[in-house]
Amino acid sequence: MILSRIRRPEIGGIALSALVSAYLLLVTNKSFWTHAVAYFNDSAVALLSFSAALCLLTFAGLTTASVKYVMKPVLIFLIMVSASASYFIDTFGVIVDKDMIGNAAVTTQAEAGHLLTGSLAMHLLLYGVLPSLVVALVKVRRRRFLANAAVNLAVIIPCLLVSGGLVYANFANVAYVVREHKDLMKRFNPTGPVSAAVRYAASTYKERNIVVQPLGTDAHQGSRIAAAGKPVVVVVVAGETARAMNFSLNGYARETNPELKALGVVNYTDTTSCGTATAISLPCMFSVYPRNEYSEWKARSTENLMNVLTRAGVSTTWWDNNTGSKGIADLISFASMTNQKNSPLCKNGECLDEIFLGELDKKLQATTSNSVIVLHQLGSHGPSYYLRYPERFRRFTPDCRTPELMKCSVAEITNAYDNTILYTDYVLASVARLLEKHQDRVAGAMIYMSDHGESLGEDGIYLHGAPYAIAPREQTQVPFVAWFSKPYQASMGVDTACLAKDTAQPKSHDNLFHTVLGMMNVETKVYKRDLDAFADCTRKPPAGNPAFQSADTAKDLPADTTRPVASPGAL
Repeated sequence: MILSRIRRPEIGGIALSALVSAYLLLVTNKSFWTHAVAYFNDSAVALLSFSAALCLLTFAGLTTASVKYVMKPVLIFLIMVSASASYFIDTFGVIVDKDMIGNAAVTTQAEAGHLLTGSLAMHLLLYGVLPSLVVALVKVRRRRFLANAAVNLAVIIPCLLVSGGLVYANFANVAYVVREHKDLMKRFNPTGPVSAAVRYAASTYKERNIVVQPLGTDAHQGSRIAAAGKPVVVVVVAGETARAMNFSLNGYARETNPELKALGVVNYTDTTSCGTATAISLPCMFSVYPRNEYSEWKARSTENLMNVLTRAGVSTTWWDNNTGSKGIADLISFASMTNQKNSPLCKNGECLDEIFLGELDKKLQATTSNSVIVLHQLGSHGPSYYLRYPERFRRFTPDCRTPELMKCSVAEITNAYDNTILYTDYVLASVARLLEKHQDRVAGAMIYMSDHGESLGEDGIYLHGAPYAIAPREQTQVPFVAWFSKPYQASMGVDTACLAKDTAQPKSHDNLFHTVLGMMNVETKVYKRDLDAFADCTRKPPAGNPAFQSADTAKDLPADTTRPVASPGAL
């Protein structure tokens, strides 16, 4: 009743467009303007022209929405989008591009919960909700439709002409900056995140009816693995958010890999990722396409490593302690570890990576066939690093105990992150020890690669997901570790002394597909020996007849071939 008596302030549509434009440009684009000044540092005139043109174009764009029943919803939407994006851009130094939208679309409730903090809520209240309320409450003076259109055009056309002239007058400098620094316009609110969302929606719509093409239709297991004498088991550990520079195996000052060091693993010191986010890197790791040929469309329309292994008769399993396999395990055995609600290792929909170990022990005990088991870690996923390790691994202190990284020092963030690496060291070493425990039954090996790295505050950047072209090495340099049991070395002819001499040579995610095929002695036309990281240190198989045939491939033998007897627990 009282509110109905309050006289609402009146404003013209053009004036409201101008005010909202000024608000968006000045308040929600701190990162954009900081980078624009840095990128145009050699030409103040070009910077001023570019800035003026952008302001005019923003004003013109909002003026086009100055239509009854359209204007306020559009302005409020743009304010809320800009407020949301500016929080993550300014706080973590990330860019809200198409890939980041994709990451958000596939995230889990538990993962998203770590980003929904009090700081975010306060930011949205101050920079999104309150300005939106102002827009909603003011009364906009309206003209008749044709008159309103004429006035709008009288504003829009001069803005377009002047902005075009400003850019044209300084075209060389503006074009150079925009071309060489593609991240600049992705930082601009609200067009950056809005265009990213539109492109993500378009690509998702395009991919709705993808027909997956078969890969490696000629795949089969070779004579080496057939003569192994016992099942060959390779455990592929797909790491999460581990960066190479924080592995003591790579020269990091802190001892973050004591257990792997004691095991004498093969550690590659120069390995690059395919992407900077799980949604890109993980499918790329298991794809036949190298990074320079990879695309999301190709990954979705072509079978992957796990499919080729399955076609060759290898038993394939994917256990996930993360946000899913990103389509990689759609056609193979898949289990989510996070569903174990009564485990002391799990809380609020997330589990510590130790959750794998008990299940792996049981599976190795029952395995009777050549197998590849993928363990997809939660690893070092931020910003809640402190939740990724149990108390007994809280060795580096004081550690950041909140997902709101801006409340912690870089040293505290690094301490928490290093604890996650120390815990991953334990988990990896435990996997190797389980393979060693069962070496009387299986010839086992482990290969570990992280999907991408992580920024911990270097140059004001946190987390990951930066566009690859401008991504810092903290996000693209990842650890790559391998371990081989004695039976595996003997059966598969791997010379670890030879491998140790090659560890400084550059490797990448491009190697995983072909290396795992090589580890399982899968012969197919899609296998490339030069991308198999272990090929040059693998001896040729001895001549003679195979002494062992896995249970999964025995069914394909001719009728007169002697078949092994599978145990009741065969998987």
